[in-house]
Amino acid sequence: MKDLAKINSNSGEKKGSGLEQAIPSGVAKVQLLTISDEDAGQRVDNFLLKICKGVPKSHVYQILRSGQVRVNKGRIDQLYRLQAGDVVRVPPVRMAEPKTNNAPRSEFAVLFEDACLLIIDKPSGVAVHGGSGISYGVIEQLRASRPDAKFLELVHRLDRETSGILMLAKKRSALTHLHEQMRDGQTDKRYLTLIRGEWKNQRQHIKLPLHKYTAADGERRVRVQADGMASHTVFTLVRRYGEFTLLEAELKTGRTHQIRVHLSANGFAMAGDDKYGDFALNRQLQKADGQRIALKRMFLHAHQITFVHPESGKPMTINASLPPECALFLASLADH
Repeated sequence: MKDLAKINSNSGEKKGSGLEQAIPSGVAKVQLLTISDEDAGQRVDNFLLKICKGVPKSHVYQILRSGQVRVNKGRIDQLYRLQAGDVVRVPPVRMAEPKTNNAPRSEFAVLFEDACLLIIDKPSGVAVHGGSGISYGVIEQLRASRPDAKFLELVHRLDRETSGILMLAKKRSALTHLHEQMRDGQTDKRYLTLIRGEWKNQRQHIKLPLHKYTAADGERRVRVQADGMASHTVFTLVRRYGEFTLLEAELKTGRTHQIRVHLSANGFAMAGDDKYGDFALNRQLQKADGQRIALKRMFLHAHQITFVHPESGKPMTINASLPPECALFLASLADH
């Protein structure tokens, strides 16, 4: 980090990544930031919002509209995408004091890691990021554990109660490439879930539009609604366990709570689902019954993802085994 910020005393230009050369807090002077390969490809407004910590969003857009932000000495609009080597002029703005990351330095089971990707096995009960009453999520904990990481961002999200594969990018170019794959439907994400009921078809497509809304208590919820977002899940029967059925869910779209709502809309309750499931069933499952052990979590696990590596171009498939509490619960059902 220290070697990256070499300043030309005549021009005030900083070499290297603009994000790495964060403007010192409280300093209000013109800054000239040279865009690195790592920061290339993003919109100038998003770049400014990231480096102008503590500056109101409205003010960032005001200096853009007024022409105070220049790229290569020329005016640009907020949609301009930065290129490697671009020199961005940032006018005098006062930054907030940087916040110290006080998140606990936790490590998670690593399924794959190289120079541009980190793929972990997230446990159930851990949010992917802080907010909504949660101080620290996976991303904050990983950043605290890896203070020298120049870039670390979530590629996608998992619900707090869901366990399994979570991808993070260690380079902006990898993040952009993986997001393009997901938008184009080139990634294959699969989950294992346990429902109560007899699933009739070996393979079944469910296509129901989903609408996201906020309930009266402020909780984020999703329902099937005609004018909602098109949503498609493919369910494959894996095994029956008496009154329960283990399914693999293949996401063709990635809507919030998609698997849970698609199952609920078709009359099936996911074991342990406290939003759309069977609350009486969940209470029963939280207590052991004979050979059957207790289940104290939602049974939804991201067990496989297939994608193209953003640098090598080679197809990759990553797997995450069922966590012990789920595998043991299934074993107890088999013996029940």
